[in-house]
Amino acid sequence: MERSLKRLKTDVIDLYYAHRIDPNVPVEEMVGAMAELVQAGKVRFLGLSEASANSIRKAHAVHPISALQSEYSLLTRGVEKEILPVCKELDITFVAFSPLARGLVTDTLNIDELPSNDFRLTLPRYQKTYQENNTNLAHGIAAIAKEKGCTAAQLSLAWLLAQGEHIIPIPGTKKLKYLRENAAAADIHLTDADLRALQAVLDKYPNVGDRYNEAAYRLVDKS
Repeated sequence: MERSLKRLKTDVIDLYYAHRIDPNVPVEEMVGAMAELVQAGKVRFLGLSEASANSIRKAHAVHPISALQSEYSLLTRGVEKEILPVCKELDITFVAFSPLARGLVTDTLNIDELPSNDFRLTLPRYQKTYQENNTNLAHGIAAIAKEKGCTAAQLSLAWLLAQGEHIIPIPGTKKLKYLRENAAAADIHLTDADLRALQAVLDKYPNVGDRYNEAAYRLVDKS
């Protein structure tokens, strides 16, 4: 930790994440070790990533968990049943990574033009099997966005923000233009009719494919 702080040129880390739950280490033991860094003044808040509801409860009992980072988007809804309610109950901020489904919901991505070394090509959703479904779905989202006077990306982020005040999406971008565009999504208000229209598109094109392949799923906490 001392070397990390020195490299970062700081005395304290604001939010310290455990980015995966090790199935061979009790989560209570892991969080206990992280809590020692809080007590030493080297870390202010603790977070987890891709943790199950059960692991979140166990961790929170050892030391308050301030944030949970997991994938959540129009296409990835697995956290809705148990994890989002637990976060709301325990006052844990939910940080949604890949909120634009790695570009699939922006209606600007041409999978056929991705370079052969693009990580996304290893994921089921980017295979030919799902390409027609996901292209049609993206077009449907874009059509609703056009009616709202925003981009498909902004609409998708606004949908996430509408799912709860404890949710913060973290879209990635390399360009200032898209950073500003993404931030403007916070000003978009979605009506119940908008939400129903989006759900209708998802229901019409449900064959989106899994977010991970089998090897990657082995790293997801299932406890």
